[in-house]
Amino acid sequence: MSVLAHLGELRKRLLVSIIAIILTTILSFIFSDSILQVILMPLKNLNLKAFNLLDGFMIKWRISLFAGIIAASPIWAFQVYAFIRPALHEKERSAIWPILASAFLLFVAGMAFAFYLLFMMVTGLLSFFPAKIEYLPSADDYISFVTFFMLACGLVFELPPILIIMVQLHILDASTLRKQRRIAYFILFAFAEIITPVSDPIVAPLTVMVPLVLLYEVSIVIASRVNQPHQRLALQDSGLSKRT
Repeated sequence: MSVLAHLGELRKRLLVSIIAIILTTILSFIFSDSILQVILMPLKNLNLKAFNLLDGFMIKWRISLFAGIIAASPIWAFQVYAFIRPALHEKERSAIWPILASAFLLFVAGMAFAFYLLFMMVTGLLSFFPAKIEYLPSADDYISFVTFFMLACGLVFELPPILIIMVQLHILDASTLRKQRRIAYFILFAFAEIITPVSDPIVAPLTVMVPLVLLYEVSIVIASRVNQPHQRLALQDSGLSKRT
């Protein structure tokens, strides 16, 4: 395919993904109150405060967009696959379906982990307030943080499928992933620092980083198995070339 054809294909896939997210966002708006009750669970008995007349409407739409992105994830994930499909061989195409299924499960697992972590983070951060200081939680700030944190964790849990696809496309290999461990760990810790509150610069980022490191190591193990058939073919080709 030419560059223009690639851009046209990318435009098509993006358009389908955006339309899917818009439709699921509109549908999620109907259930936004129920979704909000779930998001507020880590606050326990605290009530959020709104300081702007438009906050109620904007919060509902932010929650709806958050739920819409999640609900549309099978569609936009398939569009990503459809875009890279022409670059894959027949065996790689059949092997991509387990990767897509694991990507969806990891996305859900990442958000579930983030939601579980929110309970500990909220309790820990509230403990820093002295007795004479009353915390007035802003609804807009809290909803923005929760939706960003959960989506970020969900996306970063996609690390193994992304790395495996890059191995399948021969962009990376297992040896490169092993050699770049230190850089990868530093990037993961930096990411964990960004998405967790600055009030807790050590414990919360490390809690987020630990499963990411485990996922990275699992990616190396899987990548080494993916590389084995290619290495055997390369050895066979080199052996044949020497004989000839």
